[in-house]
Amino acid sequence: MQVNDPTTSQDCPVTATGYDHVGIRVTDRRRSLRFYERLGFRQTHHFPGAEANEMVTEAGVRINLIFNGAHRPGGRNVLLDEPVKLPGMTHPAFLVEDLAALQAWLEREAIVITEGPKRIGPRRVALFIRDPDGNVLEFNQLIPEQDGFLNRTDS
Repeated sequence: MQVNDPTTSQDCPVTATGYDHVGIRVTDRRRSLRFYERLGFRQTHHFPGAEANEMVTEAGVRINLIFNGAHRPGGRNVLLDEPVKLPGMTHPAFLVEDLAALQAWLEREAIVITEGPKRIGPRRVALFIRDPDGNVLEFNQLIPEQDGFLNRTDS
């Protein structure tokens, strides 16, 4: 892999303007589609050649489920659950307007909350769950600026 010399290279002239989607590798197509449908995603496209489905929420948040995940004993997440922490993306984080309502729904539906809700930094409260393959999903509710939290540095 060739790495440019940072003292002579220039910054990219194009800035990312947003995310299009997050790809999530899963092992069981039917089980995963049902799980993500329960979270408010609906299937919009199927890509047979790529073994993937595109799903989107009413708000336009897009994910691609990729159906070629290898089965691992115990359902361990190779990026998060192993002692050696390999580089890679560990989880998507979704914004929601009412984290308490989401928490109540998750509890009613017996979807285990693995962490939170808890304050993370000055601007958000988060909770975490895992999908049926152990992929971590984070849900955040932003703390309004008028609450005075955005100017704090102690969190």
